[in-house]
Amino acid sequence: MSKFKYLFDDLFNPVLEALHNLGGSGTNQEIEEEVIRILNLGQEEINDLHRGSTTKLNYRLRWARNYLKNYGLLERTSRAVWALTPDGLSTKMVEKEEVNRFVRTRNQSTDDKVASSKKEPMEDESQNELAWQDQLLDVLKSLSPSGFERLSQRLLRELGFNDVEVTGQSGDGGIDGNGGLKIGSVITFHVAFQCKRYKGSVGSDKIREFRGSVAGRADKGLIITTG
Repeated sequence: MSKFKYLFDDLFNPVLEALHNLGGSGTNQEIEEEVIRILNLGQEEINDLHRGSTTKLNYRLRWARNYLKNYGLLERTSRAVWALTPDGLSTKMVEKEEVNRFVRTRNQSTDDKVASSKKEPMEDESQNELAWQDQLLDVLKSLSPSGFERLSQRLLRELGFNDVEVTGQSGDGGIDGNGGLKIGSVITFHVAFQCKRYKGSVGSDKIREFRGSVAGRADKGLIITTG
């Protein structure tokens, strides 16, 4: 039987490559599946158990992700979606010895540190005349079309969608991407989505066009818009 030979720090660069391939973010499952593809792992390697029902691949990927997080290249949300930080987006490869040294030194420093900081006085919120919603809309409208699509991909992952991909193709009938939404452990809806950075409302003609494109290609359609 072929054993899983990769140690957790051997997985630093495959995890980075996987997240870059996935558009900058991904669920645990998506990352694992992409790493399997990158390393061209066989079924025996994939199913090699660490303890109980946990595989060595799954267990060591957890360590790899957490080390890259502590190194400043990944961030994790409450819904177990991992994303590349700005530094992570500009980093394709790391030296595993450097990551190990940095994280272990950081952890030791944290253990020795005594927390004794005083809270800074709060700024008068009345000075912020522009609502945060308006500020956010300005940022969203300044994104490139592909940037808004990637943000929508990340948003859907945070909402619990799986296998979310951006098609990035012309002639797709207005469908910018698709994903799966699982209800319980029985039903999965295939959802197609369209991204529109509009200043005003999305017209009913655009809704009808998108609805026609979705028919026969997905169970549900979703339009994500700034309008």
